Amino acid sequence: MPASAASFPEHDSPLDAMLEEAGDVVFRLDAPGRILFASRRSTALIALPSLRGLGLRQLVAELDQGVLKAALIDGAAGGVSRAEVRLRAGEQETWFELRISALPGAQLLVVGRDMTAQRASEERLRHMATHDTLTDMPNRLLLADRIRMTIAQARRSGQGFAVATIGLDSFKKVNDGLGHPAGDAVLRMAAVRLRRTLRDSDTLARVGGDEFVAVLPGTCNEAQIRLVTGRLLATLQAPFEVEQHTVHVGASIGVSVYPQHAEDDIRLVALADAALSRAKHTGKARTVVYSPRHAGPTEHDISLEAAMFQAVREGEFMLHYQPIVAAGTREIEGFETLMRWKHPTLGMVPPARFIPIAENNGLINLLGAWALKAACVQLRQFQEAAGRPLYMSVNISPRQFRSDKFLDVLDDAIAFSGLPGEQLVLEITEGTLMIDPVHAESILGKMVERRARIAIDDFGTGYSSLAYLKNFPISVLKIDRAFIRDLPGSEKDGAICNAVLDLARHLSLSVVAEGIETEEQMQYMRERGCRYVQGYLTGKPMAANVAIAALKERHYAELMGANPGREQAQRAIR
Repeated sequence: MPASAASFPEHDSPLDAMLEEAGDVVFRLDAPGRILFASRRSTALIALPSLRGLGLRQLVAELDQGVLKAALIDGAAGGVSRAEVRLRAGEQETWFELRISALPGAQLLVVGRDMTAQRASEERLRHMATHDTLTDMPNRLLLADRIRMTIAQARRSGQGFAVATIGLDSFKKVNDGLGHPAGDAVLRMAAVRLRRTLRDSDTLARVGGDEFVAVLPGTCNEAQIRLVTGRLLATLQAPFEVEQHTVHVGASIGVSVYPQHAEDDIRLVALADAALSRAKHTGKARTVVYSPRHAGPTEHDISLEAAMFQAVREGEFMLHYQPIVAAGTREIEGFETLMRWKHPTLGMVPPARFIPIAENNGLINLLGAWALKAACVQLRQFQEAAGRPLYMSVNISPRQFRSDKFLDVLDDAIAFSGLPGEQLVLEITEGTLMIDPVHAESILGKMVERRARIAIDDFGTGYSSLAYLKNFPISVLKIDRAFIRDLPGSEKDGAICNAVLDLARHLSLSVVAEGIETEEQMQYMRERGCRYVQGYLTGKPMAANVAIAALKERHYAELMGANPGREQAQRAIR
């Protein structure tokens, strides 16, 4: 029967009177576990309708005698024991966290807290971290865990399995023709079809964009693979009805097999991706099982891609910072954030090698979100060292910019760091803006609402149209190093730089000249009114601690009233 306040002895000590005023669940037990006292709030809380009459005695009954004996022993030594108790009534679960202390006379004081809401919140967060928000399927993180689990099972059973990467063939035309909401609807419908085609023992994950990955235990020979993938291709070949339109999408599939092709999760997925690429380039709507001959010149890229996922887990990626300085005073005004990868055996991997791979496989979203947040936090430390405001410039990749989550990532970085939005400059290339100008204008407007400034990176090397300078809320133009390299000797490069500077003056835009490596280049750009520069002359990309040391050296020199000469200033920031 449900517990009530009258079910237990009334309080007979000042301690019990005090416990009546306490919150949550509070009661006393004797050594065998009989209830000696329970606060009225305890009996009311434990008799909640959601527990369907389960009372305080039920809660106590869940406490193991070993727990109570341990609590008496811990209490004698001045310690406090903890226990978690789950009460179940039908489908309803309620969790309590209990702290058990020993009292004189071989009694126990139990103070409990209802943790049900917190447990539910934690479970939701865990689910969000491991599942795709659009389809509610496992994401890449959970996929890796499932593959590792399947590998362990395969080793015990001696039976192999297949990993199939499924890529929609004509998905882009849906997004371009009908818009992203229609594209999302197709992805959700495709996910449902694939899930219904597979067995309960198979795992299906969405790993980004229009790609899914299926893990197929026990499917390892050619005939089995062709049977399963044939069904998958057929279900996606059927038309989709979306927004009163009938669209045909279709799919291609790449397959890798454990243990013939690889024996770890990262490489299995990488090789299935390579086979998918082969399928798409040789006719689409087909299945290709990985073969070493498919690798050809891309074998190194596959290995590098596999190593990248490992690098994320091992924390091998880092950020360096290149000073952006005032051309006239060489004072540091801000930094550009640059990603670096220190591989344990290859050493420093050039960004030109790993950034395109990350952009292609979607890893750039994870790396970009981390870099943006870390850079914003780092700027606070730079400003403390400098004793004055600075700004941080962060590159945004095309895939990041197109991501539905980009604005959430931006909000998170600003909120987490407490950095004023105007101290953040987001660098975007011309090509990124012109892929979808309407979408770009909308996103840029929302970025400016957050007070962030927009810079066009590598200005002059992309699209020839200048309409975006009028339509988009641009603040900064960065002259690409290609136009600086041959200055001051090149008349053509000089004419381009002069034109950019003149254009910026008329549009009230700031200009940063990249790739300044000589005094002659510095003087040339300064004399023509370029206010900001960056390059090896004024500072190479550096680790955060080196940048802080440089800022402190300049800051202390200013506090002492000194005016460091050119060599001292350069030494401070190089």
